[in-house]
Amino acid sequence: MSNKRYAAKRDENEPEIEDALLEVGATVDQLNGDGTPDLLVGYAGVNYLMEVKSAKGTLTRAQQSWHRNWQGVVHIVRTPEEALAILGFVDMNTYRAEPEGSAP
Repeated sequence: MSNKRYAAKRDENEPEIEDALLEVGATVDQLNGDGTPDLLVGYAGVNYLMEVKSAKGTLTRAQQSWHRNWQGVVHIVRTPEEALAILGFVDMNTYRAEPEGSAP
């Protein structure tokens, strides 16, 4: 499942990050709210909120406010490797490594 709509204000690295997540079997949906994180990611029964930023990108005021008020976890990711590490993948060279704690 993917909702691939890349509006002008989305970071250029978002498609690459989303593709890496989909490649390992995650479901990904883009969120489009004022200050909300960019991606809702589901993997192995767990939901993750991910805010995609460029290498030197910073949170907008609306994002800072949203993050401050949110009672859960939001991960800021800049690369596919960072996004995959959040899911527990440790071998970033292949994207095919088993997540930590998974049965062989």
